[in-house]
Amino acid sequence: MRMLAVFCLSAAVGFAGTWSGYLVNGNCYASMERNKNPSDTESYVDRDRGFEIRYCSPNAKTKAFTLVLDDGETLKLDTAGNAKAEELVKNTGKKRYFRVEVTGVQTKDTVKVDTISAAK
Repeated sequence: MRMLAVFCLSAAVGFAGTWSGYLVNGNCYASMERNKNPSDTESYVDRDRGFEIRYCSPNAKTKAFTLVLDDGETLKLDTAGNAKAEELVKNTGKKRYFRVEVTGVQTKDTVKVDTISAAK
């Protein structure tokens, strides 16, 4: 019983890890994901994720960021992570793709970012 209780409590805290994927404008990408035909039952078949990533490429004015993983899963960045991503985008300049590596702790669909850097 004690081990089960410890496991449950540690699962509620979050999972530390490293993720790599594309950094996008979070508001734009969320809007693109919601923009679908309500009668379309195969919504993921018809999506062009590459176009969505290019279309929602962040710029110097972006304040909310999302990490799009290779499998299509998305992770929002916390407030500190957004600030770090904003600084990275400003220092990197204008690009179509921002492939990054993020380390931190995941809680639900948000990452509490420790570090963010351009992926190699």
